[in-house]
Amino acid sequence: MNSPHNIMKSQIFSGEEQPADCPVSWFRNRSLLFWLRLLFFLVLGTGFLQAGVSAGGYYGSDEKQVVQNPSFEEIRNDKPSGWRVITYQGTAQFSLEQIARSGAYSVKISSENGADASWSVVVKVKPFSKYRLSGWIKTEQIESAGGKGVLFNVHGMEKYQTRALTGTNDWTRLEMVIDTELNDALQINCLFGGWGKVRGQAWFDDVTLEFLSGRTLKPAATVHTDQKLTPVSKYIYGQFIEHLGRCIYQGIWAEMLEDRKFYYPLGSSDSPWKVAGTPHAVHMNPLLVYAGVPVPEIRLKGNGEEGGIYQEELSLQAGRKYHGRIVIGGDPGVVPVEVRLVWGNGENDRQVFAIEKIKPDYEKYYFSFTARKTTDNGRLEIVSRGSEAFRVAAVSLMPADNLEGFRPEVIKLLQELNSPVYRWPGGNFVSGYNWKDGIGDPDRRPPRKNPAWQGVEHNDVGIHEFMAFCRLVGAEPFIVVNSGQGNETMAAEQVEYVNGNPDTPMGRLRVLNGHPEPFNCKFWSVGNEMYGDWQLGHMPLKDYVRRHNRFAEAMKAVDPNIILIGVGAIGEWSEGMLKSCSDHMQLISEHFYVQEKPGLLSHVYQVPRFIRRIAEAHRQYRKMIPELKGKDIKIALDEWNYWYGPYIYGELGTQYFLKDALGIASGLHEYYRQADIIYMANYAQTVNVIGAIKTSKTEAVFDTTGLVLKLYRNEFGTVPVKISGQPEPLDVMASWKDDGKTLTLAVINPLPEPQKIELELKKFKPTRVEKIFRITGSHEKACNVPEKPPEVEIKTVAEAFEPGRLVLPPLSITIYVLK
Repeated sequence: MNSPHNIMKSQIFSGEEQPADCPVSWFRNRSLLFWLRLLFFLVLGTGFLQAGVSAGGYYGSDEKQVVQNPSFEEIRNDKPSGWRVITYQGTAQFSLEQIARSGAYSVKISSENGADASWSVVVKVKPFSKYRLSGWIKTEQIESAGGKGVLFNVHGMEKYQTRALTGTNDWTRLEMVIDTELNDALQINCLFGGWGKVRGQAWFDDVTLEFLSGRTLKPAATVHTDQKLTPVSKYIYGQFIEHLGRCIYQGIWAEMLEDRKFYYPLGSSDSPWKVAGTPHAVHMNPLLVYAGVPVPEIRLKGNGEEGGIYQEELSLQAGRKYHGRIVIGGDPGVVPVEVRLVWGNGENDRQVFAIEKIKPDYEKYYFSFTARKTTDNGRLEIVSRGSEAFRVAAVSLMPADNLEGFRPEVIKLLQELNSPVYRWPGGNFVSGYNWKDGIGDPDRRPPRKNPAWQGVEHNDVGIHEFMAFCRLVGAEPFIVVNSGQGNETMAAEQVEYVNGNPDTPMGRLRVLNGHPEPFNCKFWSVGNEMYGDWQLGHMPLKDYVRRHNRFAEAMKAVDPNIILIGVGAIGEWSEGMLKSCSDHMQLISEHFYVQEKPGLLSHVYQVPRFIRRIAEAHRQYRKMIPELKGKDIKIALDEWNYWYGPYIYGELGTQYFLKDALGIASGLHEYYRQADIIYMANYAQTVNVIGAIKTSKTEAVFDTTGLVLKLYRNEFGTVPVKISGQPEPLDVMASWKDDGKTLTLAVINPLPEPQKIELELKKFKPTRVEKIFRITGSHEKACNVPEKPPEVEIKTVAEAFEPGRLVLPPLSITIYVLK
């Protein structure tokens, strides 16, 4: 994940311009370009969706000219209707000018210090069609500051750009012919800069996109059941969890209290704790620390008035039991100190645990409560009516039915998801993480400011808890070591702690912490996204390759059987890693994220397009890099997903919709097609943070994308077969199950209308249809929200299977299980 401070993640775009005014500096490796900030897409992207895809039929008008307001003559609020401005880098000035090639108006972009910017419009187009894009440009003293000049281009399709103008030019017509491929909407840019900045002034007018020809889509495909492809690795169904937002804490982990070890001083705006009653004073004691931070000390008045601290907004359920503990010390006059669970305002709306004896040194006390009412505003109070002072070092409260500290309702869904491997602990987080902070007594583990994201890292979930989590969900662990601010010694010690025998130094420490036997973790990644300047410890490629090799040698010296994954990013970085580190890694990592696009086909099929692009790049590397001869370094695509929309489930907690599920399903189809070179894929992230599962404080639900991952993992085969024909706009994949007798056939219909497909099953005649599974919903924005009825579900349907005239419902994913 990229950027240390409340940012969006990195994305590999095929020639797609990205802004430099996002909360992290943008970074480019050749054609690698990175994310637009969230605010930009929420405001401008929403405008594009509304302005660009509103008129005409689904594939756009049959008129030859498909750009609305091509000459900027339609004005609304002093701006050309339908057009938006975007600044990718630098500072640009945008204006509507009465200097025109035709009509009364043109649009202008200018910059004194350099900018990469555009006037842009989204248009609906027909897929698999040819269009002529043309327009007129006038320039004055255009000088390159790294950019190409002034031109027209199609956003996200690098090969479609006109020649660029520099210097001073009178009105000049530029044009090109484009093939829409499997897109039903395109963003046309009047581009000032182009993959870098320019200075000067430019005017644009008479922008046209003219339909030339197109292919009539009549979906038809042949399934060659006897032509088996490379079996798919089970690890393409991997998951990724990071210490970020509500992924682990308030997501997977069952702790109900925030800041339970008092990282934030009481009374500060960041602290969730409040002062109860009227104590003489509450201050943070910097001397009598317990978990490495000052602790709240409550000095009582001694006149019988109650004083203490409390935390509210706890979700309690009637009849549910809660277990907790408190680490407390104090003076004799404070007893009894009461720990109360409160669910209302009445005298009986609480349970009390009384501490009758107390010592000046910290001791742990354990308590249990049963709530009698359901409330979203329960409170945990720690109070006394005595005299003198007491100090609270740590408090914990969990539902009693937690599973080794994890939420049972979330673990249940994760068991259904059945992912075979989990990547942990980051992500950007890992580059500032000391794994030793997460071992030992949880109450003594130091809370830290999250080094890469917002909030506090409580260190309640460390190596032991992660291993327990993997055991609970039936998955293998995959650990990322800190190659940012860490070093090879720290990494080697971590391998020894996890995998070393009990008689090794770190193995003995593991035994002392309660786990005699090695955990035997197989997958280890050396760092995360070290190519990006958002990454803590980022360094140039020429330096990092040496660093990677030192890490690899140190880690392999401890355990030669581990599988090492190196940091990759297609382009210069991956090439350099493969040239210099191929003897020091077995897999290479790649990441990609995509955002919302206008047009259902464009939105859905951008996912497989990125997967295919990464796979094809690595096939080329195998041909051109001599160091790879005789080696089989496959791809671990260990972060991939959609990422867009408001954060409603905490930091980076976006909501997914049916249209995203369609794209994730198509992505899985592409993994099957690329199984010869892609070994692992880790959906990012599992819970809440762009997650497959969303939670409230007491409930959990599969998001739409999670349903897809669950369905394919549990029901789809593992040996793909060849598909030929032209199934577009549908996506067809078929795969044998391990028994060799069951064929699974998956068809995705990403359109809002039913689609027919002529399907031929070569050398296979099903004797019966065992099951038909389907994911669909009433509209593309259908979604699942905790504590509400689901709008998208996996359903088993009963219908005839007639391959020659198969009808797929709108917005659907269908898997046929054929015997």
